[in-house]
Amino acid sequence: MSETTNYQKHLNTNPFQRFLINNFYKGLVRIVGPLKPKKILDVGCGEGFTLFRLETNKIGEILEGVDNSDDALAFARKLHPSFNTKKGDIYELPYQDNSFDLLICTEVLEHLINPDKALLELKRVTNKYLILSVPNEPFFILANLLRGKYVKTLGNDPEHIGHWTAPLFKKFLRMKGLTIIDTKYPFPWTLVLARKQPC
Repeated sequence: MSETTNYQKHLNTNPFQRFLINNFYKGLVRIVGPLKPKKILDVGCGEGFTLFRLETNKIGEILEGVDNSDDALAFARKLHPSFNTKKGDIYELPYQDNSFDLLICTEVLEHLINPDKALLELKRVTNKYLILSVPNEPFFILANLLRGKYVKTLGNDPEHIGHWTAPLFKKFLRMKGLTIIDTKYPFPWTLVLARKQPC
């Protein structure tokens, strides 16, 4: 079992990195808390850090995670054995329609060749709310440079396929039939609470 990039990011001792991660989760908790969701699915749950933050803040009764990485899931089961985690593909999630009150998908869509298809699948599985986040460009690139990351690529993460400014990301979500309820901007990310429109 090897350490994943996400695992290293969350346990990084760099003070600036720690500040950014904690600030992101503060924004997430502020959005999720008032919804009082009972069943929550974290798509792209990685090692379970987001689920852990929700549990710590007493948000949700059933917390579940799905990811396509065996290494990340192995860490999740070791670090957070109380969570139900399973392997799955974001393009074909192993759940029935409308299975969860809230789907969370943070820092995933920018890695995908087909985010449109993934978003349709996320909409299928939630019965009401989605929380989605992507890097807020060009601020994410700036933050990378401030941390001394990806200097050779001028701050561009080589694993990122999609790049959105905050307005473009919200436009993308609206075009896919979502109603945007709230948006937070924990530097350097865009964090959106959206609602699935009734069929």
